[in-house]
Amino acid sequence: MKVLRNIKPEFVDERGGISRLLDDGITTIRSVLLITCKKGSTRANHYHKKDSHYSYMLSGRMEYTEYPVGNESKKETATLEPGDMVYSAPMTVHIMRFPEDSVFLALATESRHHAAYEEDTVRVRANE
Repeated sequence: MKVLRNIKPEFVDERGGISRLLDDGITTIRSVLLITCKKGSTRANHYHKKDSHYSYMLSGRMEYTEYPVGNESKKETATLEPGDMVYSAPMTVHIMRFPEDSVFLALATESRHHAAYEEDTVRVRANE
């Protein structure tokens, strides 16, 4: 699991700060989404065949669980708070639970137009 914790500004002056969320020279972002989540809700419960994405917490809290497709014994869970970001790789089941109202950015490598998204997404039934 790739979790980046408490991302801080790397440049600050009297105007404010700049935080580098993603600048690896490799990843091409094709879609940026602002996602709001109500307390007690669950999102994801799926994997993507090609798409990968980073989820950057703006507010609230996310309980993020992932495991490789077909290998639930490798399940990992992390709690993310504002300033944290997690990477969801292709062919990795991911489940997002929100114990409080939350907002995050999803930075995706594939289009999130409905038809393209649905073609790439495989829903799973998560074990609670």
